[in-house]
Amino acid sequence: MAYPGQPMKRLIFSLANLALASAASGALAQSAVTPTAEVPAEPVAVAPGSFTQRFEAARALARSGQREEALRAYDALLLASPGSADLLLARGQLHAWMKHWPEAEADLRAAAAESPGYTDVWSALGNTYLWSDRPEQAVNAFAKWIELKPDDAQARIARGRAYRAAGDTAAARADFEAAAALGADTAQVEGYLGSLTLRALNPDAVTAAGYLWSASLSGSHSTFSPSRADWSDVTLSVRRHFDRGSLALELLSANRFNSSDQAWALDGYVGLWQRAYANLRYQQGPSASLFPDNAWRAEVFQGVGKGWELSASYDYLGFGNGVDMYGLGLGKYVGKFYIRARRLYIPNDAGHSTSDRVQVRYYYLGDADNYLEVSSGWGRGEDRLIGGVVSDQRKHSASVSFVKFPSPRFGFKVGADLSGEKDGFDSRGVFGALYLRW
Repeated sequence: MAYPGQPMKRLIFSLANLALASAASGALAQSAVTPTAEVPAEPVAVAPGSFTQRFEAARALARSGQREEALRAYDALLLASPGSADLLLARGQLHAWMKHWPEAEADLRAAAAESPGYTDVWSALGNTYLWSDRPEQAVNAFAKWIELKPDDAQARIARGRAYRAAGDTAAARADFEAAAALGADTAQVEGYLGSLTLRALNPDAVTAAGYLWSASLSGSHSTFSPSRADWSDVTLSVRRHFDRGSLALELLSANRFNSSDQAWALDGYVGLWQRAYANLRYQQGPSASLFPDNAWRAEVFQGVGKGWELSASYDYLGFGNGVDMYGLGLGKYVGKFYIRARRLYIPNDAGHSTSDRVQVRYYYLGDADNYLEVSSGWGRGEDRLIGGVVSDQRKHSASVSFVKFPSPRFGFKVGADLSGEKDGFDSRGVFGALYLRW
């Protein structure tokens, strides 16, 4: 239909919107009079006008939060144009926003069948799969988008996010780096690359997409041989997640040597430059009994090569005149495995000590949440006694833990450990944690 000019076109579009608003107001008024009346199953009538005007009016309803009204408007439009890829895309996206996953998938699959070269459809279908915790299918949908537009940086980022959700960090990293080469925003890419390493190293620090908050309640209990008082620890953590990191408030409690103590801490992760991020932590123990009166740490991680990661750290513990600890680490991502070795060097007035630890984590379901971890550590120290005699102190430890998320929001950890000292005490312990996201 042709219109004589732009003013008349705007007038007709305004009348169409007014008619839609009047129809919606009438439906609400009728519902107020008869609150038990059911919403009619068939599509409601939509405003007269051209297809474009009616389509834009339905989209305006969806964008303004009037989703049920928008859904009925799309239903009416699809009765007249059942094969419209634009309409199927719009209604499919609306269903996804409303978490109607089967309906969203059906509409978007139908749109893809009608217009297989329509990249917006594959983007929306991939997002629907990602939002409904089906990352492998999201990877396939985003791959079609890349096939149609191989130079689109956002398509690479989208598939990288899906790979990350599926636990395939190597493939995710390749897509994010390809997006950078195609001109994607540097800060955005660095944030995504940092999240890959960060989540593998410390899953508590980065949560699954769609959650801004997470919390954990963890505890441990240890017994000793020869016999002495048991030890126990409890930590409550609440963490806020941001685009480029996270910040947690922790409350810590310890019971050791038949005495107890409490402390609080701020623990943060932040993305730095490309493939680099930092962990910054400050802790304070008001009573300075079992916990130091203050402690802080800084550790920087840098990704290099294909899946390698270097780290350097400094820790300060406010016991006595203060304890300094310097650390170096080397990590490697291999398929579903993450392997890391770390050494601490601790100088003191009498000599020095070293501590080494190796951890191997296996993501048994192929995602970033569920894993089995085995770690082993050993240490050696020197204390200079009267007359220059050197006392050789040696320690060893080992632990195993299992983490499972039955749903994206809830998870748990269980584990056990043991340790021993030369001419000292041996300990056996159990530990666990509960996780919540929202």
